[in-house]
Amino acid sequence: MKAARLVVLTVAIAAGGVAAMLAGRSEKPPEAPAPVVAKAETVDILVAKNNIGMGQTLNAGEMAWQTWPKEASTGNFIRKSDRPNALEDLSGQIARYPFVAGEPIREAKLVNAKGSGFMAAILPPGMRAVSTQISPETSAGGFILPNDRVDVLLTRRDLEAEKATGVEAHVSEVVLSNVRVLAIDQNVEEKGGQKVVMGKTATLELAPAQAEVLALSQKRGTLSLALRSITDAEKQDAPIETPRGNGINIVRFGVSTVSTPR
Repeated sequence: MKAARLVVLTVAIAAGGVAAMLAGRSEKPPEAPAPVVAKAETVDILVAKNNIGMGQTLNAGEMAWQTWPKEASTGNFIRKSDRPNALEDLSGQIARYPFVAGEPIREAKLVNAKGSGFMAAILPPGMRAVSTQISPETSAGGFILPNDRVDVLLTRRDLEAEKATGVEAHVSEVVLSNVRVLAIDQNVEEKGGQKVVMGKTATLELAPAQAEVLALSQKRGTLSLALRSITDAEKQDAPIETPRGNGINIVRFGVSTVSTPR
């Protein structure tokens, strides 16, 4: 009798353990609460829908409203909340500088032509567009493109040095420094993957006094354009001393005098 009770007790304990184990497996672990994410404030900004080239007239189809984080939008951007009719208001204006797709539209890079020609429209106030003849030999091999920065060099004969030395002498000097190229012939921008613009005329953006210097320099000798690096476009030139050769080579305040035997 005692053996039978012991067996029943053992079976009951085993059954209870199995039931407890199965019950433990069936219970799901508590789910962790979802993290609370703060929603950033956004605004609608007017951007270029497609690439817009310099001199291109804008229309509503080339611009679109795009959602931007409010913190990333500066005061130069056009907000829909401030100017809901900007698409219509800016249609017909001319791009003074190129835009890439997705770039915010800024009015500082636009100009309202109001019936004026394109070149007159893109010129900043007080500046002049002056053209000069160029060739591949006088324009960095034809690698100068619109919007590049150049120095204008004048090369001429030095008659006084010839009288003093009896040999042919030439003077080379920088007459204009760090000026912007507006156009090469009729091309005002790089198009269709074109890497070189071979032209006969370069149109430069000059102040009135610089325009007078260029006009006079064209009569005095040969003009050449020296392409400037993008990294030193804002730097001022300093006089550079060059070694003397077989003739006379003197650099003084940016003027290089070279004498060669006749």
